[in-house]
Amino acid sequence: MPDPYVHELRVRYGECDPQGIVFNANYLLYYDVAFTEMWRAAVGPWQDMVERGFDAVVAETNLRFLAPARYDDELALPVQVTRLGTTSLTTEIDVLRGGEVLLRGWLRHVCVDRHTWRKATLPDWIRDGLRGFAADGAERD
Repeated sequence: MPDPYVHELRVRYGECDPQGIVFNANYLLYYDVAFTEMWRAAVGPWQDMVERGFDAVVAETNLRFLAPARYDDELALPVQVTRLGTTSLTTEIDVLRGGEVLLRGWLRHVCVDRHTWRKATLPDWIRDGLRGFAADGAERD
């Protein structure tokens, strides 16, 4: 199985709530950044896809909180494509501090035609790039 893409970040002060922990909504921002950087490594800049007439939009997400992250923590977010369907893909993303898993979750993106915003088949050039971070058995309808 290919290794996941890993995005690293440091928690900034403004991302924390009055209790001194990362405010829950910021984890979706972290997911978005990690997913976008995985996409850049696998497929290329997001804008290249848009210029070719496609986009990928979040259709569903799930977050399971296990422990809090705090200001100045160094976090790692491994991103792995766990499902590569005809029109959508699912990525599992954990949030780690050292070896400790703080959060587990996933994102499901749907490919759309940029002009009509209707669901579209994932182009082969996107599918080929994403295979580099796809788990075994990820390709299915």
